[in-house]
Amino acid sequence: MATLILEDSTVMYAKSFGAQGDVFGEIVFNTSMAGYQEIITDPSYAGQVIVMTYPEIGNYGINNDDFESLNPALRALVVKEYCKNESHYKSKITLGNYLKERNVLGIEGLDTRSLTKKIREAGTMSCFITTRDLSDEEIKQKIEETKNYKPNPDIVFDVTTRESYIKGEGNPIKLAFIDYGAKYGIVKSLVKRGCEVKVYPANVSARSILDGDFDAVFLSNGPGDPKDCKIEIETIKELTGKLPIFGICLGYQLLAIVSGAKTYKLKYGHRGGNHPVINLETNKVMMSSQNHGYAVDVESLSEIMTPTYKNLNDDTLEGFKIDSLKIHAVQFHPEAAPGPDDAAVIFDEWIELMKKYQKVRA
Repeated sequence: MATLILEDSTVMYAKSFGAQGDVFGEIVFNTSMAGYQEIITDPSYAGQVIVMTYPEIGNYGINNDDFESLNPALRALVVKEYCKNESHYKSKITLGNYLKERNVLGIEGLDTRSLTKKIREAGTMSCFITTRDLSDEEIKQKIEETKNYKPNPDIVFDVTTRESYIKGEGNPIKLAFIDYGAKYGIVKSLVKRGCEVKVYPANVSARSILDGDFDAVFLSNGPGDPKDCKIEIETIKELTGKLPIFGICLGYQLLAIVSGAKTYKLKYGHRGGNHPVINLETNKVMMSSQNHGYAVDVESLSEIMTPTYKNLNDDTLEGFKIDSLKIHAVQFHPEAAPGPDDAAVIFDEWIELMKKYQKVRA
């Protein structure tokens, strides 16, 4: 058995299929119909409990090809029904056994439709999950602890790489990549398109990058509130105007702050593979993969910032550029994983810009 407690005092009972233990976290939902392996290994979910809205999870197991990080950073996975008997030729281990190996809680048997509706109405909440039996008194105590739970403001440093490394060595475009909790798919997409990517930890100094003879800088996705990233923001300030900068998700939010805009927390975030965005320059609509709980306030954009993409569900800003500073950024994930690959064209466009900036620099 397992117990889920929300900060609004809701108590729900379930069955455990992952690791045993107790966890606090921020509860969020993901609307993707497939790709749970990529979702649970996305470092942007660090410190969070993921509710999958698709009713059956685990049916194709876990394979060796679809990881987005070495270790999952989420606190727990909540599903309606866990499929114990996976069926896929690439599967190497069941989802439940994988979660046990990685010490991640997994619970099933809840009404995830009701739970998702509650999150949509009340907004993202703190929660507590345990696989222990709790007395009534312990439940009351955990409700109070859940109400007082605060996420780690330095959570980026829990998921960034500890040491720098290079992928695509010898490729013609030299790219400095700052890892705030990067998905493997982003680096793979850049290497595939001709980049030699040197991946740096989140606390890399601007001087290390400026001395590296790079053509551009790339800022990755990652977890947490962008306003908490004080060190990261100062580094980006020192790089701005000296090298072209491209950013995705958290990288986009940090670039917005550095450029004079403000960010705010969304009520329940955008997480899934079915978010329509429109290119404000071409009016072309694409479906996008998204995973973020914060947005950039479009009303706060400085004069030099040009909006480039907008979310068609709620009109939130999804991209901007600053031509004079060679800055380009989007909120959504062009690499998908999981999700549609409509937005992969953004990588192609950015690579062409990198080549253009490379010639100017030469």
